[in-house]
This record gives sequence, structure tokens and C-alpha cells, in this order.
Amino acid sequence: MLKIVFVTNEAAPYRVPVLNRVAAREGIHLQVIFCCSREPNRFWDLPPFEFDHVFLRDRYLTIRGRYIHYNPDIIPALSRFEPDIVVTDGYNPTHLFTFMYSLLKRKPYVVMTDGTVVSEQDISRAHRSVRRFVFRHADAFVAASIGGRQLYENYGVSAERCFQSCLCINNDAFLAESEAVEKTFDFIFCGRIEKVKNPLFALDVASETARRLNRKTRILFVGSGNEEEAVRKAASSRSDLVDAEFNGFAAQGELPFLYHSARLFLFPTLWDPWGVVANEACAAGLPVIVSPNAGAANELILNAENGFVCELDLSLWVDKAVTLLTNDELYSRYAKRSLSIVGKYTFDHAASGLLDACLFAASKHDSLRHEIPAKPGQQSPTAPGSLVQYSGNRNGRTHNEPTAHVFPES
Repeated sequence: MLKIVFVTNEAAPYRVPVLNRVAAREGIHLQVIFCCSREPNRFWDLPPFEFDHVFLRDRYLTIRGRYIHYNPDIIPALSRFEPDIVVTDGYNPTHLFTFMYSLLKRKPYVVMTDGTVVSEQDISRAHRSVRRFVFRHADAFVAASIGGRQLYENYGVSAERCFQSCLCINNDAFLAESEAVEKTFDFIFCGRIEKVKNPLFALDVASETARRLNRKTRILFVGSGNEEEAVRKAASSRSDLVDAEFNGFAAQGELPFLYHSARLFLFPTLWDPWGVVANEACAAGLPVIVSPNAGAANELILNAENGFVCELDLSLWVDKAVTLLTNDELYSRYAKRSLSIVGKYTFDHAASGLLDACLFAASKHDSLRHEIPAKPGQQSPTAPGSLVQYSGNRNGRTHNEPTAHVFPES
């Protein structure tokens, strides 16, 4: 039995199903250690946990709206579980305590990130130094995107040690809703109503599109946050141009209906390592207009295929919105392409990428090779005559099995 520990800040609805699948793999005992029960600005409803898990005592600082976790009780928690492999997905003090534990105990260490070259371009020299030190001692690396793999490569990490575990959602839940919903909104904006998500820009797009079309447009805001009152006030002042409806926070089960009620998804974020809302929009068959500041841009959202990747130039966004709202043939083609592309982003693929990285790390330690489980229907990787070798290549695929899933740009 191979014991894997995964240390992360908090539970997220798009990660829990992935971890459930990793835990279900025969020969694996996964324990997930959460730094807190829930960060104060999160209102997620979560699917059931089907894995061993521990919640540490909440200890964090708030710096510029971010929560910095420091949990000294991580060390006794790790000591109780005695993992064979250690995985972390950040660089908070708690993650670094975990990293030091892996060094002292000589355990294989796997680094995981949602970050990209773009999302980390402005981090400090000190933060870069920490990453370099951690990367020097890591055995395998997991990225959520092609941009994340490029980030690792910029630090000199060899491609064979890089794996991909995509960010994804329950696509089927959105497909099931597709036939029954009337599209009553031109636009939808979904996410935290905060400056970094740029909701006022989305309202500007709706307003100026109304001027171009010479008709009132409708936009649905889904989410809550500190900027909600400002957006409401701005929408009220433009009531002759745009009808803005504010849904507030929506539970996961409500999202498919809300997305299907709109024609276009606006994603003008100022900073987003990925943007799972883009997965949701694509799974609902919506074309998307996105800023290049989102990690999903040029990976999940392909310019002039299932939407547009545009700098935050209002006239440019309005041009693209008008094109999609007035050209039914183009709209239909982009909508179908969204469904096609997002179909590759699944919980099964994400779980395989994470698990492959862990098995690759285990294969580099003689004491663990005999613990590596075979895939169903295969021999053990260490059985005489077995062809399974856990070593990757630049394309994220192993020489035989398992496969690290990488999604092409087209």
C-alpha cells in the first residue's frame, strides 16, 4: 500500500472529485490535510469526501486579501500518518513545514501548482528563491495547465518530471441542463464580485454593446463580493442601456441553469491562474470572451475558435460581442467548439495526472518501487517482464504507462 499525503489550503469543489478518484485507486492510501476548514471569502458547497482527511486548526494571516496559513500542527499530523509520498500545492508556511518534513524523513516530494508564467511574473525575488530551493529537492511536478509546465521549465525543471492535472468541473451536470433553458440574457459574469475580477468592465461591455445594437442588453451577475454595491450603482445609472440582474452567490447545483440562461460569458479578469468559471461556461456551450490574464486563455479558450482572447480594450470587446450576438452561424460554431474542447477536461484525466506524478516520484526511490500499484489489468510495474516504466517525456506521456494528460492548444 502506497501512502500519499496531500497538503492543501482548503477543500475546493473542483478538487474533491479528483482526490476521490485518486483515493479509489487500488494500492493507494490517500490522506488529505487541509490547513483550514474554509477560508472566509469562500462559500463553496462541496461534494462528499471519499478519502481520509484531516482539518488542521485554523491559523492564518490576511495580507492584501490573501490568506497565509501557518499550522505548526502539520508536523504531528504528518508523523501520525507516516506518508511514503508528500504532495503540496503552495508555498505558505504550512506547505514549507511539510516540505522540510519530507527532506528530514527523505520522502519523495511532489510540487503542485495552478500558477503560470503570467500569474507569477510579478512575484518577489524572495518568492522566486523559495521556489528554486523547493524545486531543487522535488522529485516530480504537477501543473494545472500548459502555462504551469512552462513555469516549471523556466526554473530549469526537466520536462520528464512534469505532469499535468487539469482544473475541471462536472461537465455532465451542465450538459444535462442544455435543452430546457431559455436564453434570456445576452451576457453572464460569474465569480467573486471583486476588483481583480473586473466586473465593472463587464458592465461597460454590456452598455456599449447596447449602443452598437441600438437595443437594451441584459447581463446576469452571479456571485458576491466587496464590489457588488459599486456595480449595482453603476448598473442603475445605465438602466436605459442595460438591464443588470444580480443573482448573488449560487450553489454548484444552480450554476448550469444560470449559465444556460445567457448567450455569452464575459471573463475580463485582471489576474487568474486558470479560471474554472471558463470550464463552466464552455460546458454550458457558451462562447467566451476572456482577457489574456486568465490561465485558461489560449488553452481552454482558443481565439477565434470558441471565443476571443482580447486585451482589456473596451471597443475590441464590444466588437467581438456584437459579432457573436448578430451572427447565428458563427455563434453556433463557437458554442459547439466550446463543448468539444472542454470535454477533454475531466476529473478522470486530472486524477491520472496527479497519480502519475506520485508514482513517478516513488519509482525514483528504491524502497518504494515494490509498493507501486499496477493499473487494472496490468502486472505490477516491478514484476519480472513488466514493461511499465514511470518516466515521462516532453509531451507529458510516459514511455509506456501511465499517461500524464496534456491538452493540445487545438
